Amino acid sequence: MCHYCHLTSKERFIASALFRRGYSMSFIAKLFNRSKSTISREFRRNSNPRTHRYDPQAAQKKYEQRRKKCRHPKILLSNSTLLLKIKDKFLNHQWSPEQIVGRMKQEGVPCVSCRTIYRAIYAHLFDEPGTERRAARKLRHRGKRRHTKRYEEKRGKFKVIHPLAERPEIANQRRRIGDWEADTVMGKGGKFCLVTLVDRMSRYLLCGRSPARTTEEVGAVMLQCLKNQPIYTITADRGSEFAGYEALEKVMVGVTFYFPPPRHPQDRGTNENTNGLLREYFPKGTDLSKYTEEDIRKAINELNHRPRKCLGYRTPYEVYYQRMLHLI
Repeated sequence: MCHYCHLTSKERFIASALFRRGYSMSFIAKLFNRSKSTISREFRRNSNPRTHRYDPQAAQKKYEQRRKKCRHPKILLSNSTLLLKIKDKFLNHQWSPEQIVGRMKQEGVPCVSCRTIYRAIYAHLFDEPGTERRAARKLRHRGKRRHTKRYEEKRGKFKVIHPLAERPEIANQRRRIGDWEADTVMGKGGKFCLVTLVDRMSRYLLCGRSPARTTEEVGAVMLQCLKNQPIYTITADRGSEFAGYEALEKVMVGVTFYFPPPRHPQDRGTNENTNGLLREYFPKGTDLSKYTEEDIRKAINELNHRPRKCLGYRTPYEVYYQRMLHLI
């Protein structure tokens, strides 16, 4: 926190009078309870460059002019074309302000800072006219709390052959395509769910809908999603839907399942984060059976074409397929 306080007009007149009478800058600084460098800088910056004389009235005018320049302009998004581009990516494609700015810089498109976009959001510049729905609700977490430290995972427990500690170092360091993290996203009533698979290196998402969160149904969706895809390892959570992983290992020859310790979602952070992004399209409490396959594909396509800061503002699609797209 900054405790610096600017000199007032009255202090400038007093400082000028004392300095002319021969008082030192140290004395003036102690009198005003300021740093000596503050007084020294005041005289050095605001004295006449020709006569080297300090005029408190002229110094006050210079100070007021500088203050106007250092403040944020009220209308930084006055460019209507730029505003529409940013608004479209934020409202219709769920890009974060940081993703918007990072991608625009990468493509050489003039842009403002992400702080400016956040200020515009909270100043209601992006709110939909005629509705009470605020654009700030489009932000990722919306102020929701996470689980507390005392939260205990109560889902099914099963025997794990390969703990996460045994996962190859190349997979830990995200140095190849084909190391996946797996989880499920639940819908209303605990019936239909989305099976999500995220590549650790590229953050590329594969997703399919399962009519039930059972070992058989989830396993079938995983096999369908990973068909013809590069695959070496799968890191899944300890939900009962993954209890049949040994049968999947036999079908997917050469693939090994790894499981983190209980209550360690951070060990599958890539997948957990992607599931949170997917909730922007399928909020908690919604019935997943009401969505069409086209709706699901569209949401997946949006996420795979959204730039990520961790990828240098490239998209998961670009990293996974080694292609460069034009998105802005």
